[in-house]
Amino acid sequence: MKRVYAKEEVCIGCRLCEVYCRTEHSKSKNIIKAHKKETPRPVARVLVEELRPVSFAVQCRHCDEPECVESCITGALTKDESGAVVYNVDKCVGCWTCVLVCPHGAPQRDLERRKIAKCDLCPDRETPACVDFCPNGALIYEER
Repeated sequence: MKRVYAKEEVCIGCRLCEVYCRTEHSKSKNIIKAHKKETPRPVARVLVEELRPVSFAVQCRHCDEPECVESCITGALTKDESGAVVYNVDKCVGCWTCVLVCPHGAPQRDLERRKIAKCDLCPDRETPACVDFCPNGALIYEER
């Protein structure tokens, strides 16, 4: 399956991946409305980690044997037929066990909704928004 991979050697830590992820997962899909007007505020499913001079984006790796799926107490996280880890927000009780067990630190806590937010590979797009809008090509979407 295709996954998003980070190339830390070209990431400048601009955080545009976070901006466009948040916009893509907003109600309006409008960058200004998503960041200034929507409540609850959409949560980015990608997070840029920085420890200068290195920076890179962290998002769900859709692991072959995901610990988050194994640990999810309600079945909110499952693997689909393509191998992607999918999230059912209605089943999530906000226990954040997945946040604790993920070795990559990928699931994000949505404190407003008391749920998690995780990369869904932007199912309505051909390529995830974080990849499309990365100005340096620091994120790639490919099968390895």
